[in-house]
Parts: sequence; C-alpha cells; structure tokens
Amino acid sequence: MKPAVKHRFLMLGLLGTLSAFGPLSMDLYLPALPVIQHDVNASATLIQMTITMSLLGLAGGQLIIGPLSDHYGRKWPLISGLVLFTLASLGIALSNNIWVILLLRLIQGIGGSAGQVLSRSIARDLFSGHELTRYLSVLMAINGIFPIISPVLGSGILTLTDWNGIFYLLAAIGAILIVLALTILPETLMVDQRTQAIGHAFRGMGELVKTKSFMTYVLTQGLVYGALFSYISGSTFVYQQYYGLSAGVFSIFYAVNGLGIVLITKLTGNLIGKYTEKQLLSVAITIGTLAGGVLLANALTLNNFWIMVVGLWIVVGMVGMVNTTATSLGMQQSGQQAGSASALLGLGMNAIGGIMSPLVGAFGTTSPLPMASLIIAAELAAYLLWTMNKQTA
Repeated sequence: MKPAVKHRFLMLGLLGTLSAFGPLSMDLYLPALPVIQHDVNASATLIQMTITMSLLGLAGGQLIIGPLSDHYGRKWPLISGLVLFTLASLGIALSNNIWVILLLRLIQGIGGSAGQVLSRSIARDLFSGHELTRYLSVLMAINGIFPIISPVLGSGILTLTDWNGIFYLLAAIGAILIVLALTILPETLMVDQRTQAIGHAFRGMGELVKTKSFMTYVLTQGLVYGALFSYISGSTFVYQQYYGLSAGVFSIFYAVNGLGIVLITKLTGNLIGKYTEKQLLSVAITIGTLAGGVLLANALTLNNFWIMVVGLWIVVGMVGMVNTTATSLGMQQSGQQAGSASALLGLGMNAIGGIMSPLVGAFGTTSPLPMASLIIAAELAAYLLWTMNKQTA
C-alpha cells in the first residue's frame, strides 16, 4: 500500500530541491573557479578536483545511505545527511586552503548524497510505472531550474563579496532544507516494507549489480553524465578564458543550457504514454552522440563560437530525457530495494562524472578541444553500450 501524502506540492518542491544537490554543490560556484584558483594559488587541475571530490562524495555516500534507508526508513537518514552538508559548507566558507577545501568538498558531497538518493527512493515509494516516470519528469524539471539560477546567483554573489560567500549561502540552504524536511516530509517507507536486517539491504545491492538490464541503465546514464560533467568542468574556462566572456555573461549561457534540461525533461513527461521509456532513451542517446560529434568537428576545424553553443545546448538538454527515462526504468526494477537501486544509479552518474571532470583540466583549458573530445567519448560509449544491450534491458 502506498503511503498517503499531505502537502503534495510542497513536498514535490522539496524533493526537487533535494535531488538538485549536484547543481547546488557545483553550478553555484562555477563562475568563481578562476577566482578561487587565483586566491588559493592552485593549478586548474586541483581546482577542478574540487568538482571531483564533491562527485566522489555524492557517489560514495549514496552507497551507504541508500541501503541504510531501506532498513531504517527515509526520513532520518535524509536529515542526517543534510546536517553533514550544512556543516561542511560552512567549513569551506571559512577556509582558504585548497587541501582543506578538497576534504570538505568530499564531506559536503557525502552529506548531499542523501538528498539525491532519497528523493528518487521516496518517489519510488509513492509511484510506479508511467506514473513514476511522469513524477520523475516533474521532479527533474525542478532539479533543472538550479543550473539556470545557480551560476547567475553565483556571479551575483561575486559582485557583492568574495567566493566564500557562495558557500555561506549553501550552508543557509542546507539549514532551510533541514527545517522543511522535519516539518513537511512524511516517512514514505512503512516498517513492514523495510529490510529486516541491515546486511540484507547491502546484499540486495549486490543482487542489483548482478542484474544486466539494471546495470545497463546505470552505466548508460552514468556515461551521459560523464559528458555533462566534461561540459561543467571545462565550460567556465572555455567561455571565460578562451572566448573572453565575463563571469556574468558566462552565467547567462550556462543558464540557457540549464533551461534546455528543463524543457527536454518536461517534453519527456508529455511524451510518456505515446512512446515508451526505452524509445525515448534511444532517441536521447542518439541525438546527444550526434551533437557531441558536431562539437568535436567544430573544435578541430572552425572553432565557431555559435556552433559550440548550439552543440552544447543539445548535449546538455538530452541529459534531461536520459535522466528521466533511465532512472524510471532502473527504479521500476528495484522491488523492495529502492534505496539501493537509487544509490547505484547515483553512483553511476557521480562516479563517472567525477572521473571525467579533472581530465578536462589535465588535457588543457586553453581551447575547446579537450572538452569536446571528452564529451563525444562519453556520448559514444553510452550509445554503443545501449545499442548492444537495449534488447535485453
């Protein structure tokens, strides 16, 4: 029996915000990366490692919090993670040492992982089938708002104060979410639906890893996120240092790409019922791969700014369709292991994204070529994986 939900619209907004800890943790401070690099006297690769550490925390934390939530319920693991996120954000705001920042970014990611993994788990507790896909499309459209507003807000903060102020804001957001979670979020996993022993919860995750169809969704989505984070990690340097845009103008282009995620995610929800999740996933992966190829060809030849802008908009926008359909298909296979399934989906996204992010800096930030090369590599790998396995997924 699905639990009854009060304050449905408020809870939808809360879950959408909780699912957006990736954008909240990264997009808000992207315009400040060159400033942080100067202030802490670190290399571009080390600065991009602040993205990687957050992603590793987001990935690793989900592997713990997901199974724990299958045993203890959703609410208190979520609140514990929010407290950790808030304290780590405050610590970063008070630091100017790159090594301390890297450690706290890892801890911040672990705390933030609770919001990511449990927003999906709570949705699975409440819905199933096409209804779950439609709900996830709304949830992820809310999620997609944050890449639009975050860099604009981040660049605005930089006009008023230094980059530390961005992390004070993240700490404040974490504190607000703690209050909202305590007051309006119900427990959605009833006691009789929980795994009876904590060991069973972790073994259930192992069974999911052995399921080829489930892991196809995990890895396909993860590789598309690898392309997304190649863009996230490289775009601030390409736009600002190679093409000479200011932080404010960069944030506008970044926001437009975020709007693409919102629009494509909303379109996905509207198309469900007319087309299956698998059909939409195939279309999104194919279009993303073609756009990645255009980006690489442009970087090797014309280096035309507007071709790059359009290509990136398509690549980023298709993430919305991949995310909605792959998450729904994966969660529908979870049975009573929704927390574990959500954790593995999150692991794929954040771990592969974390691997790709520093590679942009390692290969160089003085041209669009490293970013474009990594985007097409990830997109092509996702396309090949899905094409070879979609019949059995």
